[in-house]
Amino acid sequence: MTRIILAIASLLCLASCSGPYMGKGLFGADEFVMDSYKIREGKFSILEMEGLCTDELDENLLEEYEDQIHENDMLQIALYHPKRTDLVQAVASIGGSIGYRVTNGQIRLPDAPPIHVAGLTLDQARQKIEQFYNEQIQDTEVFVAYRERIERKVELMGLTGMSSVPVDGKLRLYDMLSKARIPIDANLFKSYVLRDGRMLPVDMRKLIREGDMSQNIVMRGGDKVFIAEAHSASLMVMGEVARERTISLPNGFMPLRQALAESGGIPFTGDKSYIQVIRGSICKPKIYTVSWEHVIHLPNDSLLLMPGDIVYVAAKPITEWNRFISQLLPSFSGVDVMFKSCSNWGIVVP
Repeated sequence: MTRIILAIASLLCLASCSGPYMGKGLFGADEFVMDSYKIREGKFSILEMEGLCTDELDENLLEEYEDQIHENDMLQIALYHPKRTDLVQAVASIGGSIGYRVTNGQIRLPDAPPIHVAGLTLDQARQKIEQFYNEQIQDTEVFVAYRERIERKVELMGLTGMSSVPVDGKLRLYDMLSKARIPIDANLFKSYVLRDGRMLPVDMRKLIREGDMSQNIVMRGGDKVFIAEAHSASLMVMGEVARERTISLPNGFMPLRQALAESGGIPFTGDKSYIQVIRGSICKPKIYTVSWEHVIHLPNDSLLLMPGDIVYVAAKPITEWNRFISQLLPSFSGVDVMFKSCSNWGIVVP
């Protein structure tokens, strides 16, 4: 008899191994709701929850700017002076036929040392050249325009319909994305803008999906924009659901109710009192336990999932036992084996 009791206890122990986690690091619905409010704040709040440091968006990034002179631009320069016709003709001859190319940030004009103009607007360059000549010859007027120039562009990568878009000091992110023809299912949460090798703290989802113009930065030449595919961020739903699956998160979050619905719901074999969300690293996860009552009664945006989350629906204890027994006894021949084993234990099987 003792042998039988030990055997049954071992089976029960094994069958319970796949039940809900009940150890440390376990949180309830209240904590899940509080963290969901953080998730609603957007991309960079989610990244902070993942342990990543982020900067705040600098308001200067929203200001338009005048286009500047760059290396290898070709300028057309004309000079007027009532008496120095020789100088006027010399400047006009070169400016009209060849132009003044910016080399090492400088241009070379007749009767003048190299003048640094890179980084200046056309008007600033005109004033600088005019100031120099007026120090030598009064009543000089200077006119500056572009003859040829290197077009400044934003490079586009990933899920876009264009490889680049030119900038003019007024082009903003929203207009640029409209021109780039990004697909409707693009993952804006995982998309980003790089400037000088650094990621700018811009939330494209807020800009496009919510119309948050505080994210509508002015683009600059050399910026790189990457548009991610829908499955670049995802979560998993496992356990007692109709379909275990991975779900894409193009917006960076999803209501728990929607994730369960997309997995076909919880069948009668599932324990609706133990719906667990596993968040963070496997070594040190944060685990929330909610019930079906929370799911159906709390607002959708109060129970939000984020990338990397695992939703696990526990099975009812009787389900686990029946499943375990069915694994031991996959056929009627298995039943015969059990009967014989029971007979060996001294049990009379009718």
